[in-house]
Amino acid sequence: MYQRILVPTDGSDLSKKAIRSAIELAAAVGAELVALNVVPRYPTSYFDGGLTVTADEMARVEKKWADQGQLLVDEVTEAGKTAGVKVKGVTVRSDLVAEAILSAVRKHECDLVVMASHGRKGIQRVLLGSETQHVLTHGEVPVLVLR
Repeated sequence: MYQRILVPTDGSDLSKKAIRSAIELAAAVGAELVALNVVPRYPTSYFDGGLTVTADEMARVEKKWADQGQLLVDEVTEAGKTAGVKVKGVTVRSDLVAEAILSAVRKHECDLVVMASHGRKGIQRVLLGSETQHVLTHGEVPVLVLR
């Protein structure tokens, strides 16, 4: 059925639900799991248009975010190990979360994405966009969306 399942995580309660489901599914079908965290880049060399931030401070913040992302995928790796599922933890740096997810699908030859929907509705969805919606409409593999 599925050989390699990608599960993106941002540490939210909804993504934890997706992780549990992805691990259960991977265990049931004998698939491998790729746990992905997309680490944003520091927005610019200034914050809120006026406060100058040094290159060292930007590097410190980006490292902190990368370390937090690594902890998230390490948690998935441990949960997978407990369930007898092989998990590869991956962190990538990108400001384009959905594109990073789609790129990881191709790079790791995943045949399913399991991800959470944040359930935004109405004008919020239009204004904020939806990473899940983007993956659904631009991806080439099935996407299992959990609410």
